[in-house]
Amino acid sequence: MGISNKVRTIFRGEVPLAALLRELGRRSALANHRRTERKQIDAIGDAPPRLAQAFSAASEAELLIHFRDRKESVFAINSSDDPSIYLQQNLFPDETDALLRTADRIVSGNSWELAGFGTIKFESPNLWRTDPLGSKDWGMEYHADVVVDNQDGADIRVLWELNRFGHVIPLALAYALTGREDHAETFFRHVEEWMRQNRYGRGPNWNCAMEVALRAINLLAAFDIFRLSPSLTQDRLTLLLQLFDQHGRFILNNNEFSYIATSNHYLSNVIGLLWIGMLLPELECAEEWKRLGLREVLSEIDKQVLSDGADFEASTGYHKFVSEMLLVTFVVGRRQGIQFPQEYRAKLGSMLAYLNAMVRPDGRMPLIGDADGSQIVPVIKRDADDVAYLLALGAAALEKPELKAGSQLSPEVLWYLGEHGIDTFNSLDTDIGLPTSAAFRKAGSYVMRHSNLNLHLNTNDCGLNGRGSHGHNDALSIEISAYGRPFIIDPGSYVYNLDRDARHTFRSTAVHSTVMVDGAEQNTTDRDLPFVLGNEAQPRVLEWESGAERDRIVAEHLGYMRLTQPVRHQRMVEFYKEEGYWVIEDSLSGEGDHDVCFSFHLAPGSSISEIDDCTVHIHDESEASLYIRAVGLDRPSQIAAFVSRNYGHREPSTILKWELNVAVPFAARFILVPCAGVENRAATLELISEVSAKLNN
Repeated sequence: MGISNKVRTIFRGEVPLAALLRELGRRSALANHRRTERKQIDAIGDAPPRLAQAFSAASEAELLIHFRDRKESVFAINSSDDPSIYLQQNLFPDETDALLRTADRIVSGNSWELAGFGTIKFESPNLWRTDPLGSKDWGMEYHADVVVDNQDGADIRVLWELNRFGHVIPLALAYALTGREDHAETFFRHVEEWMRQNRYGRGPNWNCAMEVALRAINLLAAFDIFRLSPSLTQDRLTLLLQLFDQHGRFILNNNEFSYIATSNHYLSNVIGLLWIGMLLPELECAEEWKRLGLREVLSEIDKQVLSDGADFEASTGYHKFVSEMLLVTFVVGRRQGIQFPQEYRAKLGSMLAYLNAMVRPDGRMPLIGDADGSQIVPVIKRDADDVAYLLALGAAALEKPELKAGSQLSPEVLWYLGEHGIDTFNSLDTDIGLPTSAAFRKAGSYVMRHSNLNLHLNTNDCGLNGRGSHGHNDALSIEISAYGRPFIIDPGSYVYNLDRDARHTFRSTAVHSTVMVDGAEQNTTDRDLPFVLGNEAQPRVLEWESGAERDRIVAEHLGYMRLTQPVRHQRMVEFYKEEGYWVIEDSLSGEGDHDVCFSFHLAPGSSISEIDDCTVHIHDESEASLYIRAVGLDRPSQIAAFVSRNYGHREPSTILKWELNVAVPFAARFILVPCAGVENRAATLELISEVSAKLNN
């Protein structure tokens, strides 16, 4: 990154002078630390694990016995001897079969799913340092010297996903179910290979403390089960203790704290420290890491969670990830005797309530902003927009019946909470009902919901206190779903550095269901700064009302006020609940002639039929469909596009675009009417005609 880009990255957003000065001091201290660390890196890597005084005099044989008998655990069930283990097969037969097949592929074929790239067979001699999609070996240079993006076709994010060791979780759960020693032997072999190929502090897998933390968490969770295996020898136990000690040490000394802004990265750092500290009291620094980790986790919740429960990064995908990290840590910590203070338990509940309000009738959530599908301890590999399992775990762990409506009982409830968790979930009141319309003013999320009709309007800013790391140019964009399926959706993210052009496209105004003026982005973007987004749009809500019969919102943004002839975009959405339709009015104020584009991004698999010059019919093989009438506009063009709900995977989609040159002030109106079945289509068209006539009067 050039000097000018570095300056733009550091100084963007709201940065108080005092914070900037403290940050410069921190970076100076970090540079001094790294000069010292660089000289000592190999000596640190060769050092034996630093054990607490109570264990330092124990023999290796005594330590092995201790670890087989100890009580600290991640899962409520960790062996086939547990009487609750039968529930996995009885309650979740399909998931059990998939879990065992996954474990078999790992053991026999050295292959498993990676992000959205499908199942990959890993054959490189230097597997853990080699680009999973190519042949690049990232080498063993000092961690701070690794250039993570030199645009040579290798994506560090993909390599990091491999090295998070998420694949050992299904391997461990399969071992708990079957007791097969080849599962355990594969785990220990992978750890041994990894340590040979990734000496402490060297190479890409020590470059980012977040990756170190998430790897430690997954390895701890798997070790919780594999410590009972006869394949755990004295030498292997010493090796694992050395590995965990190194991970804690690295996170402490190379964490991603900043006085300017912290994010999910630093939160994952301190959660990793907390996990190592509370699950390995045998280490010398465990108590320090536990205290520091817990203190900083609570501090980051205060910083990163808005007053209405949303994460502050302008991304539902990262909100889900942060919520999952905190919820699982809450559950595991409680088992270790750590209790979150009540105010933080309430904040965690509000985060899950936000997710619950976002859930569409199809059980998925809008992917507003970035989403890379990150999970902590992936009991099951989930799509980035899958949130029902997390709500189920939250409902049972926090005993919140209101979370049950948007969820479904999942294996995560069993593994983390045991049979008691299943009983708690089943006992929760089911008469709470479905979520209703909701406003999250701080988050900029507004949901218009009635029965199974759902519209989401996005009015968030670029996120991260104006620093715009994971936000997209999606101000005033909408999502619509009805009768169990989505019709208009957010496109997601696809990839980050793997394809800079695709990254630039997926976060652009043009692919979101909003209005574009003169081809300009709502907020400034730069292809070469994939995690920097301007904050010019600054959306705000002017009106919001929600009642039994109608919801109404009026919002605007200022993103086009920087044009030579400034334009202000205002969007009004009205939802007529009993009749079952929405009216959208887009008003452009200012002066001059402008090229304007009104867009609706359709869900994959949508077919489009033209009813007349201004009405289109969106449908697929299901009976549900959506009609869109553009009042006073000609027929739209159909633009080929893509949507993505997993990192590295995308599906073809279509964007409806009404493109025209207009004199501003100008207003366009759209009528959107879902239809439940073929037999209702005539009545739906009649309703559209009636509403259109009213709007024209």
